[in-house]
Amino acid sequence: MKVGDTIKFDFAGKKKEGVVAKLFPNSVHLKVDFEKDKGKIVKRKLSEVGAGKEKTKKSKK
Repeated sequence: MKVGDTIKFDFAGKKKEGVVAKLFPNSVHLKVDFEKDKGKIVKRKLSEVGAGKEKTKKSKK
């Protein structure tokens, strides 16, 4: 995920589509167009939008 990507996320029980405005290590700011508020910024944690860091297991040798 990078700035400018379009992603879908849960909002009020529905799927909304937003564009990544800012990306931080643990959160993301999404620009979303609502019916009465175009360009609203919504903050979500990366784990909520399904793009959290994937943990890998390191094998000991």
